[in-house]
Amino acid sequence: MKPTQKLHDLRQSLWLDNISREMLDKGVLKKYIDEYSVTGLTSNPTIFDHAIARSHFYDRSILEYSHKGLDGEELFFQLAIEDLRRAADLFLPIYERTFGKDGWVSLEVSPLLAYDAQNTFLEAQRLHQMFQRPNLFIKIPGTKEGLPAIEKSIFQGIPINVTLLFTPQHYLEAAEAYMRGLERRMAEGLPLENAFSVASLFVSRWDKATMNRVGDSLRNQLGIAIAKKTYKAYRDVLESERWKRLAQKKANTQLLLWASTGTKDPQASDILYVKNLVASDTINTMPEETLLAFADHGQIGEVLPRDGGNADEIIAQYHQQGISVDELGQQLQEEGAESFVNSWNDLLSSLKKKASLLRAF
Repeated sequence: MKPTQKLHDLRQSLWLDNISREMLDKGVLKKYIDEYSVTGLTSNPTIFDHAIARSHFYDRSILEYSHKGLDGEELFFQLAIEDLRRAADLFLPIYERTFGKDGWVSLEVSPLLAYDAQNTFLEAQRLHQMFQRPNLFIKIPGTKEGLPAIEKSIFQGIPINVTLLFTPQHYLEAAEAYMRGLERRMAEGLPLENAFSVASLFVSRWDKATMNRVGDSLRNQLGIAIAKKTYKAYRDVLESERWKRLAQKKANTQLLLWASTGTKDPQASDILYVKNLVASDTINTMPEETLLAFADHGQIGEVLPRDGGNADEIIAQYHQQGISVDELGQQLQEEGAESFVNSWNDLLSSLKKKASLLRAF
């Protein structure tokens, strides 16, 4: 049995953290679904920037929409939605078979709105209506300003992928926003089974940020320790009386999703954040090279312990090295939001240049 199938059988979903028109046109995504048990997909501005800037697969559409007067964000979202609709259609049988527990694609709101709650909600609403498919998550960052937009979106029935979570506390705040949205739906007599969300914890960036600050014995351990501690918080939420009341009304679990699972350290295993993050009722969204590596030589480690295992012990050792997890977690979230803005600006710049070149010919 393939390692990817083994993970699937353990009730962990494998999602691909990548999309491109080339991948769709050449049947690569369909192959990953059929052969590697891929059941969903995530995207971000960097992924689309690479896809558009480094290929000619978008040229005809860019030229066509440019002649219609589209540019900037409007042009980008038109291109992205075309790709994601095609991917969503491939995943639709999975979505229907699992009653919405799987089979999703994700599209991010403009990163420029990370600290603007009202406009984040309005943009989420607009993109949700524009997409015209049921299996699209709108990605909203779990920043302090993003949380009210997440709650309001859930209340309105907009599926949300809460992104840029780094700490157990970030996860708990995302879970709180989801449950408040559900409770508002319940108070209004709206069905809870129509609301969906996932909470995306970024893992490898912890180790990238600390690899030169600790000795070899501690390298590449902090991200997994944070994930273990967050998994404990996740199970605690699902066993709480508050969640059980919502579940009795057919509320869908806000699944915990492992993001940023590509190995950053060239000396470490290329499947480090797959084999060590095995847990049922979670999702691992991985870059294409990580998916292929795991399909080729994947190993499945121990299932994550319900109680967090040795997470506190590992985190304490990092504290002894002068690394405050709380401070670093907040720093990583801020840097993540900033890096998405930079990628967004690069993406719009690439689009502008390509459209100008194409019109010149």
